[in-house]
Amino acid sequence: MSATPPGPIGDPLVGNGRQYADDPFSFMRACADSYGDVIRFDLGPRETYLLTNPADIERVLVADAERYRKPQFGDGAMDRLLGDGLLMSEGETWQRQRRLANPSFHSRRIGALAGTMVDHTESQLADWSDGEVVDIQLEVARLTVKIIVSAMFGADITDEEVKTVQEKLEPLGARFEPDPRRFLIPDWAPTRENREFAAAVDTLESVIDGIVERRRGTERDPAVDPAGPEGVAVRGPAGDGEGGGGSGSDDGSGDLPMDLLSVLLRARDRGEQTDENLRDELVTMLLAGHDTTALALTYTFYLLSNHPEARKRVASEAQAATGDGAPTAADVREMEFTERVLNESMRLYPPVYTLFREPKLDVKLGGYRIPEGSALMCSQWVVHRSSRWYDDPDSFDPSRWKPERRSQRPRFAFFPFGGGPRHCIGKSFSLLEAKLILAKVCSQYELEYEGPDLSLRGSLTMHPDHPVPMRIRER
Repeated sequence: MSATPPGPIGDPLVGNGRQYADDPFSFMRACADSYGDVIRFDLGPRETYLLTNPADIERVLVADAERYRKPQFGDGAMDRLLGDGLLMSEGETWQRQRRLANPSFHSRRIGALAGTMVDHTESQLADWSDGEVVDIQLEVARLTVKIIVSAMFGADITDEEVKTVQEKLEPLGARFEPDPRRFLIPDWAPTRENREFAAAVDTLESVIDGIVERRRGTERDPAVDPAGPEGVAVRGPAGDGEGGGGSGSDDGSGDLPMDLLSVLLRARDRGEQTDENLRDELVTMLLAGHDTTALALTYTFYLLSNHPEARKRVASEAQAATGDGAPTAADVREMEFTERVLNESMRLYPPVYTLFREPKLDVKLGGYRIPEGSALMCSQWVVHRSSRWYDDPDSFDPSRWKPERRSQRPRFAFFPFGGGPRHCIGKSFSLLEAKLILAKVCSQYELEYEGPDLSLRGSLTMHPDHPVPMRIRER
């Protein structure tokens, strides 16, 4: 195998951690522009390799996925927050949890959730007033929290609980912003950041516990399942995710409630889940299930505000989709230009801006030896904005997503939802939700951005570094 890949020279002890922490987005792009397909640098205590070629990323995420795992960074905060939920679990634990979750994300069930998504959107829009200014990021996050709780927990969440979740996202997000000093401070140290993070996790878990308590006893239909957890027979086809349709008694449809919380509660009754497993999955679903969609919509509204012609075309499709009443999954499938806009938004501003993997053994990528235990970065931010795959990559151009242009690019030149066995289980849910919200909002309102030039900060996801004020104008 070849010698070590090229990369920037770092500082003693913290390597390139300070450069990355100051501006991860500029740092990664500068490295990609200077060093090629595989770039080596140091982020704290371990070697890191940035992959910039879609072919190498596809190998890691798809073709050779079994050779890689999610990395352990020696930071207990992620374990404290997400535990063994789908995002962080490995091996048999992940396979079991994924099988259990698959029926809740069956395509037929997702399509049937359109009414729930529209109802919550209409309720939120009823609070808007012509001419007022709202922080669109907070507005859509409030909406997507309510939708994910209704759709995947089978419950309602109170306005006070939504406010609590949103208030605690700030200390949670701050804990995962890049900071090379964090490797020098143990998780148990009583720093203000550690205390605020622990308190935020406790509060979030108390919200989850309250929802679970309200749902106890409602996860099964007594008329169908009078005998209790043993021998449940649910009619319907198997789920369509990897590994089949879930556990032996939840197979994707039928008469039992198939929201994720119901599925997990029944699995707990069968002895397949602990209370800790259940909580880990619900925290993961609440955070990942609302944040990424809210961010995708935030950036889409921002881009539409800056591109009036695209905004008019989206509004035209939205009015057609809502002309006969509440839009359905079938209606928004006809919104082809809107889908291109959404893809272009996720290209320019991918909510998940980088994925990490760790080789289980030495591997060869791009002609270089990558040692076991190092950290691999597969960065959507870098690849999505590369001039190797996109003409004028920093410009907004929805026509990139016409079939004839899209087919000219490598498959993993665009991967906002990851790829391979661990691709985002909520992809179809998120895309339907985003298009339905766009249909309702853009058929009724124009949104004008009234803030500063957009600046970004990195955490678990990519957030605006400031409020995103939008003035609402009725059509």
